[in-house]
Amino acid sequence: MKLHFLGTTLLLSFIANLAPAQEISLDPVTVTSSLVEKRASQTGRNIAVIKGEYFQQLPVHSIDDLLRYVPGVEIQARGPQGSQSDIVLRGGTFQQVLVILDGIRLNDPNTGHFNSYIPISPAEIERIEVLIGASSALYGSDAVGGVIHVISKTFAARLIAARANNSEKSNSVQKTQVNGGISAGEYGLFNANAGAFVQRNKLAISGGFLSNNASGVQQRGIKGYFHNNTASLSLSYAISPNWNLAIRSSYDHRDFAAQNFYTVLKSDTASEKVKMSWNQVRLGYQKNKTAFSVDGGFKSVQDTYLFNPHSVANSSKSKLWQGLATLQQGITSNTNLIAGVNFQQRNIKSNDRGNHTLNQLAPFVSVVQNIGEDFTVTPSVRMDWRERIGTEVSPQINFSFKKAGWQLRASAGKTIRDADFTERFNNYAKKLVTGGSVGNPDLKAERSFSYEAGADWFLTSSPAAQLKVSGTFFQRRQKDLIDYVTTPYAQMPRKDNLSPTGTFGLALNIAEVNTTGFELDIQSANTIGDNQKLLLNAGLTWLDSDNKSQIQSFYLSSHAKFLANFSAIYQIGGFSLSTNGLYKKRAEREASAIEAAISKNYFILNVKAEYAFLKRQLGIFIQADNAFDKQYSDILGSVMPGRWVMGGVRFNFAK
Repeated sequence: MKLHFLGTTLLLSFIANLAPAQEISLDPVTVTSSLVEKRASQTGRNIAVIKGEYFQQLPVHSIDDLLRYVPGVEIQARGPQGSQSDIVLRGGTFQQVLVILDGIRLNDPNTGHFNSYIPISPAEIERIEVLIGASSALYGSDAVGGVIHVISKTFAARLIAARANNSEKSNSVQKTQVNGGISAGEYGLFNANAGAFVQRNKLAISGGFLSNNASGVQQRGIKGYFHNNTASLSLSYAISPNWNLAIRSSYDHRDFAAQNFYTVLKSDTASEKVKMSWNQVRLGYQKNKTAFSVDGGFKSVQDTYLFNPHSVANSSKSKLWQGLATLQQGITSNTNLIAGVNFQQRNIKSNDRGNHTLNQLAPFVSVVQNIGEDFTVTPSVRMDWRERIGTEVSPQINFSFKKAGWQLRASAGKTIRDADFTERFNNYAKKLVTGGSVGNPDLKAERSFSYEAGADWFLTSSPAAQLKVSGTFFQRRQKDLIDYVTTPYAQMPRKDNLSPTGTFGLALNIAEVNTTGFELDIQSANTIGDNQKLLLNAGLTWLDSDNKSQIQSFYLSSHAKFLANFSAIYQIGGFSLSTNGLYKKRAEREASAIEAAISKNYFILNVKAEYAFLKRQLGIFIQADNAFDKQYSDILGSVMPGRWVMGGVRFNFAK
């Protein structure tokens, strides 16, 4: 395994030094760090940007697959190809990363395990911005380890509306993009994805679908089947030169084997179905130095979980209503004010957790201040009021100094995370609970203080030869972290439906954890010749978490101690070779009852080879996931597939 890892690293290092490829900027315009469009080098933050087109080019099947190989992102997968994954940034738990779609929160009120279910077809994605580090001052709860922001083509489109002097014709925008593909392989695999984006001046429309299906690899009790489907449609329209309206509607349905996703019991041969609908609307106004927008969102999730064929299925329906009003005002050429208010209503109806509603209101304000040509400072503060829980104030400040090819950056701020409905009310509505995890409605918010310092080096001799090297030191001091603690019946605070002979895992604020780490990221985008291109992204992350509590916590110790992940795309003429992979070192664990173990480390590599013709509009490919056939698990008991070979065809038309 070490030889495989070393050989692959040396190969990628050699290729990256060939004066490499891709007509892209390694200092893109981003919006996630401050809500104002800024070059990444002016934000004072460590930001990774992934273009939506990489989904077709890399050996990936779902959005969480794509994120898995982004530097600094750890994906703890329970199942393949979008079945279920936990997203981890900087050693946080799976609930400590905020996922947003076109500015609106996606994190599920029921459980953080659903946060990787992002209701958008890959064909609709313009880019994904990964903001690594504390972000609660703008985004509130859950933005502890960072923010995953998916930005769609439609909502990002630059619309052209006719003015009184009829200058529309000189600025006409006519775009058409259509792409898709199908693939088939071992274990009954059949995947399909397709989508289109069309813009005609003041109107932009996009839509698409993704379907991943397989009978699956044989597991201990059942086959690891999955049927994961997402369909989405969106529209953006310029009502006038200053006003625009954007809407989105999505449907997401996942049906998969969930054996030992949540337990290490031998009787666990679970299956799960998750149905989600997502609707979003934005009304925006912009004139001169003033921009104002009102966003609304509604998310509905129906979760049905069957522990085994002899059990009664848990059925939960959660809803998330949201409103977001944001003002951006240019005060001077060097000063921008951002202010807004966010409303959330979280609701659940469940035969397991009961019926509950929680309202939340949060105003926030931020100032982006340029000092001279090179220095930017961004102070921000947010106040979150939560019904029956209380109020939390989260301040933060970011610094950036950009000179020539260097950026020096620093950030410090407070973050919070509220307990979800599972942590508060798990097993509350069942008639009799004989054991297992039990929620606690009296949980306090997790609180932490984070600070970081880093530098970015941009070595760009021309648009065809670009290199960026980034290094970041960070530390997060956390308290009141939530986890389940083994508790006998006599010590349970609520005994209404508990068996006196049972032993339970009670959700408590137990832990005080200090996490220290260092990130090293390398991005290279170069053109080698007239018909050769190469793109490389690679990252190394070192993490150490010191748990001050005497109680051992699974979720707080499950993150990688060392993580290396990478992706590369090489093109020469009509041939392309793409690869991604990761090496992970973590704490060992085992569950003898189900003969399962978490190994000390593992390395996996995926490879895709394609030949394209008709001006690269049509291509055929062959792909091998987990090419070295490594047996591994990210979650104890949830064994991931070994080598999986497939092939297919894809098309891509742009005008």
